[in-house]
Amino acid sequence: MDYFDVNLDLTEEDLALKAAAHQFAEEVMRPIAKELDDMTPEEVIADGSPFWTFMKKAYELGYHKVLIPEQFGGMGLNPRQIAIVMEELGWGSFGMAVQLAVASFCAATAAFLGNEELIKEFTIPFCECTDGSIRACWGGTEPDYGSDNLGMGEAFFANPDVRANCIARPDGDDWVISGQKSAWVSGGTIATHCQLHIQTDPSMGLAGYSIFLIPLDLPGVSKGKPLNKIGQRDLNQGELFFEDVRVPGKYRVVGPEIYETMEGGMMAQANAWMACWSTGLARAAFEEAMNYCKERVQGGAPLAEHYSIRQRVFELFMRVEACRAMTRAAMDLNMSLAPGFPEYSLAAKVLTTRYCLENASDAIQLLGGNGLTKEYLAEKLFRDARSTLIEDGSNEVLARYGGYILFGTYPRPRDTIPRIGG
Repeated sequence: MDYFDVNLDLTEEDLALKAAAHQFAEEVMRPIAKELDDMTPEEVIADGSPFWTFMKKAYELGYHKVLIPEQFGGMGLNPRQIAIVMEELGWGSFGMAVQLAVASFCAATAAFLGNEELIKEFTIPFCECTDGSIRACWGGTEPDYGSDNLGMGEAFFANPDVRANCIARPDGDDWVISGQKSAWVSGGTIATHCQLHIQTDPSMGLAGYSIFLIPLDLPGVSKGKPLNKIGQRDLNQGELFFEDVRVPGKYRVVGPEIYETMEGGMMAQANAWMACWSTGLARAAFEEAMNYCKERVQGGAPLAEHYSIRQRVFELFMRVEACRAMTRAAMDLNMSLAPGFPEYSLAAKVLTTRYCLENASDAIQLLGGNGLTKEYLAEKLFRDARSTLIEDGSNEVLARYGGYILFGTYPRPRDTIPRIGG
């Protein structure tokens, strides 16, 4: 069901992008996601898996480079268009949409920073790739540190007693990396490259991190087994291990002196993307419930003819539109070269993930016993949605960070931008 889009300023190009992305989500992502959901994590990424069919088709259509500017070979979409495409991909499969985005991280970050040498090494080849063979991951979380790695403003964040599980030490013009990234690295066990967030100055605690863009074929890099989890089973996640991995100095693109600013800017963007996919998932749950209620007969009439059912389905619709409005506003605000208002993206992520879980749960309730069976999509949507409240930073930690910004106890990435409304 493709119901009315409340944004009346969508251009013909916007609508064409929306239609094409929806077709890809419906015809490629949905059926493959269902297959992958029934596989073991090892089977999902094995040779011959339908996962690789999805990746190849996505790359052929250019959906891997949604976040990259046109001058570097990307799709060159504006913030509204990125939101439209991401919502449709999230409707198709939240996990697979995340996989496509993290695959672009090294390429997109090199382009964002304007590093010409790394653009030639990471961005251009990635954008030219059409078979899915170049894939990055985001190496953030560690066995002992998850959402606290996003705890800017917290007292512990700069505590020198807090030592990371993965550390890089300088050695001449190089860096030597040792340690482990956790099993929650999205795309970790299939990645060819990594955007690695790693401690380089232990005296600064978690604030003493740097960002590296590195190939994962360097000596000393190994990978763990793919993670087995409740939802988003079509999203590969797994550990990365580094044993005295020597990395050229050119691969360190951000140092501790600007790490928190860069991290805040990344949160302003990444949380807006999470909100886009969550909006798509919330919409998928709404549509599943509405379509079922039109067909299922109970009490001598289709469920949709019962007044209470109409009211309950309307609640799902309201949540979708609230998600869409807030998400597109956050995307318009923060998908620029220097995002400055993370609190809006944080609010969008927290709100939309809550609403997509509520919609998925209500969809199951409206489907009754059928909603609990794997024959229907609702139960997968519920499992996928449950992950989102923890994914990319738990909602509690993200809300605290947003609170610090609102009360002025922690600066936003760009304090030179005037606050909207005064």
